[in-house]
Amino acid sequence: MNNTLQRTIKQVGIIAIVVFTIFIANRYLPAQHNPLRPISLNDPIGVATHFKLQRIKADTDLCYDLLLKAGVEYTLLSNEDASTERCPLSRTAVLNNSTLPYSVAPLKMTCHQMASLYVWEREIVGPAAEDILGSPVEEVLTYGSFSCRTIAGSNRLSEHGRANAIDIRGFRLADGRTVNVRRHWREDSDLGAFLDAVHDGGCRLFSVVLGPDYNAAHADHFHFDMGNASICR
Repeated sequence: MNNTLQRTIKQVGIIAIVVFTIFIANRYLPAQHNPLRPISLNDPIGVATHFKLQRIKADTDLCYDLLLKAGVEYTLLSNEDASTERCPLSRTAVLNNSTLPYSVAPLKMTCHQMASLYVWEREIVGPAAEDILGSPVEEVLTYGSFSCRTIAGSNRLSEHGRANAIDIRGFRLADGRTVNVRRHWREDSDLGAFLDAVHDGGCRLFSVVLGPDYNAAHADHFHFDMGNASICR
């Protein structure tokens, strides 16, 4: 058998193994771990979740359809209504109702930011509140989402100026307690542990997660965005 034929047989064998592996993974791997399976915003978080949330950036129609299927209520804005000359926006929406209410309304966001926020509420915040604090979250305390401004200390447009970010300053619990990022971050308490959980959980979903450990400008809130960077601090 000549070398060319041997190489050909080897290549065919490798291709067959790869195809078989993909077939088995696609058939039996749970959806949250399988990047080839369609995304559902109600799937548990898995190794493929962040990749899938990134992928729907390019398919806004699919993204809004997923929000509807998940029960998220929103109002789609016209580009003219949503945009300013300095901060042009395309196909953004106002969040009307999700799994949790927010202290600031309206929240104007891109679809993929809204989708990531919904998964964070459902899969991270809700379970962490019940498991660590023994009380559900009644309201998410926020500084808002869209703000037509640059990143502090630079001339670059912030992801807030793209309606692609939200700042979370704390949580109000059903039992009357308030969790405050400035006061309870890194505190050796259940409230501190809860903040660790919702911050670290955000890193599994959003492109950028910034908190008090990042810089003084974030001393009192978490910043979550679905931009093109990749930071978890």
